[in-house]
Amino acid sequence: MANNFKISESEIQTQCEYMKRVAAIVSPFSPKAHIRTYGCQQNEADSERIAGMAAEMGYTLTENVEEADLIIVNTCAVREHAELKALSVTGQFKHLKEKKKSLVIGMCGCMVSQEHRKEDIKQKYPYVDFSFGTSMLYRFPEILYTCLTKNKRAFYLDTASSGNIAEGLPVVRGSAFKAWVSVMYGCNNFCTYCVVPYVRGRERSREKEKILREVSSLAASGYREITLLGQNVNSYGKDLYGDSYDFADLLSDVCKIDGEFMVRFMTSHPKDASKKLIDTMAENDKVAKQFHLPLQSGSNKILKAMNRVYTKEKYLELVEYMRRKMPDISITTDIIVGFPGESEEDFLETLDALEKVRYDNIFSFLYSPRKGTPAAGMENTVPSDVKNERFERMLKLQNEISNGKNQAYVNTVQRVLVEGRSKTDTTRLTGRNEKNRLIHFEGDDSLIGNMADILVERADTYALYGKLVK
Repeated sequence: MANNFKISESEIQTQCEYMKRVAAIVSPFSPKAHIRTYGCQQNEADSERIAGMAAEMGYTLTENVEEADLIIVNTCAVREHAELKALSVTGQFKHLKEKKKSLVIGMCGCMVSQEHRKEDIKQKYPYVDFSFGTSMLYRFPEILYTCLTKNKRAFYLDTASSGNIAEGLPVVRGSAFKAWVSVMYGCNNFCTYCVVPYVRGRERSREKEKILREVSSLAASGYREITLLGQNVNSYGKDLYGDSYDFADLLSDVCKIDGEFMVRFMTSHPKDASKKLIDTMAENDKVAKQFHLPLQSGSNKILKAMNRVYTKEKYLELVEYMRRKMPDISITTDIIVGFPGESEEDFLETLDALEKVRYDNIFSFLYSPRKGTPAAGMENTVPSDVKNERFERMLKLQNEISNGKNQAYVNTVQRVLVEGRSKTDTTRLTGRNEKNRLIHFEGDDSLIGNMADILVERADTYALYGKLVK
């Protein structure tokens, strides 16, 4: 089967030429670039490629936005809060432009792939110089070159279906020991609340050889954790290989690569999560025994209205099979509270699912309408006070479950990948175990990026605390 979304090598070469042209313009001034990212792990991975291209064009990356000559805001459109935060932060850059007229500000990602947002930015943010959508990421050098040479604002609205599998782009990874590897892009599911198919296009898979080569390179470079990414990784390969090679096969091949590293993946759609995939997880020691499986709602009526194409019963059967194959597996999920038409009975079905599954953690959201999605026009909206009250009840239940699960780790020794200093207490280091549990402990910076054994001494709802085992 052919994949019609691949960007040709000649097009990539054209962008390489634009990188050289930009470098010729800006390099003499030793410019600095600041990249601000909102949204999912796929956005993080996209920003790493933007950083790679910026570095090739002569920019040094900086965390200090005040000293930047180029600012890129990579946006999200999945949640209203993420959109508003990106717009608010961009608004704060106005004073930087007033102080430094040569400052170039660009926006990219999912939010600016929407016509109404593109126009908002064009009209209300006159200090933003350009924007481009998700499938035009590889054309960043050309867009920046045009901005620098023509001194004219430009706002590109791509359809996202024009294709964005661009192999060979330079990358500057945000970590020296944890890496994102995109295996596919886009989504075909069209959940009624979600804008992803509209802003990231239809599902398209990378060739398995390219993925395995990238993972091999990361493993050889000493990366300790590699996460395979896709809007729905369980659909991997359908557009390229039909039924002859799927995500479970890819996961198995990744595990055959030499090196001491752990493999994670996200995100999975329950309708496509197969027993073959679960068996592959159980059989391979390199795969973390942690599964993020979005439920969204425990009510079959609401699931149907969401176009999720599975029932609560089928979901619970899948969880039961996971626990039979991997009794200690960690399961997390996404929940939306207050979807249009959600009754008290529907909400109680969600609480019942939490009780039955006993999730290690949940990522929960109050429903917010996304312009252009079917759910935005649905009637029977749930009042804000009702949504908030239900949300608090759900969190109370889940916090009790999460706390109980965390308490079970006390007096056990956990092997963790040390990630860095704690954001809330810089006297402590932070690491995560195989189940993705956050563990804080005292230690020196030489441990960062390495594995360490931690004796857990206490636990709360959100984290574990312990001491280093010498």
